[in-house]
Amino acid sequence: MMKFIRRCAPLACVFVCMLCASAALMNCAGMATSAEEYYSLGMAYFDLGRYEEAEKWLNHAMQADKTKVASEYNLGRIAFETQRYDDAAKLFEDILKKDPENVLALKAAAYTRIKTGDIDLAEKHYNKLLALVPESADDGYNYALVLYAMERYDSAERVLANYPFDLLENSESMLLYARAQNAQGKVEAIDSYAKWLADNSDSKVRYEYAQLLEQHELYARALEEYRTALTEPYREDAPQRSDIRFALARLLLIADSENPEGITELETSVYEGFADYGAIEELLNNSMVSAANRDRLRVILSDMQRN
Repeated sequence: MMKFIRRCAPLACVFVCMLCASAALMNCAGMATSAEEYYSLGMAYFDLGRYEEAEKWLNHAMQADKTKVASEYNLGRIAFETQRYDDAAKLFEDILKKDPENVLALKAAAYTRIKTGDIDLAEKHYNKLLALVPESADDGYNYALVLYAMERYDSAERVLANYPFDLLENSESMLLYARAQNAQGKVEAIDSYAKWLADNSDSKVRYEYAQLLEQHELYARALEEYRTALTEPYREDAPQRSDIRFALARLLLIADSENPEGITELETSVYEGFADYGAIEELLNNSMVSAANRDRLRVILSDMQRN
C-alpha cells in the first residue's frame, strides 16, 4: 500500500501543477477562454477539495448560458460541503425557479432544507421529488424522516410502506417505520421493533421496545428486554441506566408484586442516580403494588427527599 501511495503522490502533484498553469494562462491578458474551460477547471478543483479555487472558476462559468445551471448546482454543493446551508439552499432553489422538475436540484434542496431546519420546505421539495422519481427508496426515507419530524406519523408510515424491499434491507428505514407506528399507538410496532432488533443492538431502541411491550401488557417479554438493555454497550444518546433500572423495578412491583426483586432494583436505580420523586409517588398510589412494598417505597422516597 505504501508503494502505491508513493507512486501516486507525484502524479497528484503534477495534476495540481497543471491546474495552476492552466489557471495562470487563463488569467493572462487577451487570453480567450470558453465557459466550458472555466467549468472544467472549477470541477477539477472541486474534485481535489479545493473549494475556494473551484468557486472562483465556477462563478466565471456561471456567466454563460451553456454552463450556468451546472455551475450553479456545483456552487450549491460547495456551499453545502462548507456548511453554508442557507447559501446552498438558495442556489438549489434558484435552479428550481427556472426548472421546477430538475431532479438533482430538488433532491439537493430538500436535503439542504433539513439542515437549515426548514422542515415545511423540505417536505414540499420531497413531495415533488417523489412524484417525479417514485422508485427512489433513499429519497422516500428522507421524505418519511421529514414527515416524522412534522409529527405526521401516519404519512411517514405510508411513505415507507411503499418500499417493502428497502424495509427488509435498510435498518434505518425499518427503525423509522417502527417508531412511526409506535407514535400512532399501533400494536404492529411490536413486530417492526422485533425485526430491527433481530439484526441490531442498541439500548435506546431496546428501551423503547420494552416500554411498548409493557404498554401492551406483555410483561414477561418487557422484563426480558429491560434486562437486556442494561447489558448493552453505553452510547451517548442512550437512556440512563438508572432510568432503565427504574422501569424494570416499576414493572416488577406492578406485575409481580410479591417478588422482592422489584424493591431491590428500585433501590439500585436510586443509588445509580434516579431522582424522579413524581414517578415514585405514582407507584405509591398504584393499587397493584403490594402494601408491604408501598411501605418500603415511602421509606425510599423519604430518604431521597432528605438527601
